[in-house]
Order: sequence, then C-alpha cells, then structure tokens
Amino acid sequence: MAENVKSKALKMIIAIVQRGKADTVVGAAIKAGAPAATVLFGRGQGMRERLGPLGVAIQPEKEIILVILEEWLSEQVLRAMVSAGNLDKAGVGFVFEVAVEKALGFVEAHELTAGEKAGG
Repeated sequence: MAENVKSKALKMIIAIVQRGKADTVVGAAIKAGAPAATVLFGRGQGMRERLGPLGVAIQPEKEIILVILEEWLSEQVLRAMVSAGNLDKAGVGFVFEVAVEKALGFVEAHELTAGEKAGG
C-alpha cells in the first residue's frame, strides 16, 4: 500500500469537560483538522462525592464533546484537544477514543477542504 493512501476507518473522540470549557477544546479540534464537533450538556455523578474529603470541588455540570473523524487525523486532533483543555491534568476533564464501526452521511476532511476552496 502506498504511504500517501489514507485509511477510511473512522474514530470518535469523546471529551467530557467542565461546563463552559467546550468552545476552547472544540476550536482546537477543528484547527487540528477535525471536520466538526457536537457538544452536549450533561451532569456527572459519583466522582464529586468521592473527591469531597480531599477538598477538590468538582462541578456536576459537564459538556460532552463528540468528534467523528478519519483515523489518520485522530492522533493530531486528540493531542490538540488535550493541550487546549489541559485534559492531561487530573480533575479537569476526561477524553477517550473509540472505533466507529459504521457511519452514514459522514463528510470526509478532504471534501470540506475542497468545498472551502471552491467557495472562496
């Protein structure tokens, strides 16, 4: 297989951050090559009670970021998200990546770039 042929496999990066922090993390993901992101609101349970005696205040309100992207982009996007959101620090947030088995309607990164060039 030629080195410049990119895998069509998809990944999903899921990040859980404190409420109000998603915009920074999403901006970094898109700048690093992610085609788009979806942000959902949620509320965490369990961890706050466990960390209470340590004096760590964890707000239950969360933002959940979903990014589906081509596998060849996942490492650079994940690194950008971790850096922008300080997600490598305990208690700040949580990020992980999973394989996507099947997706319909997905727009590949090169299609977005081609559309931007054609539009302006």
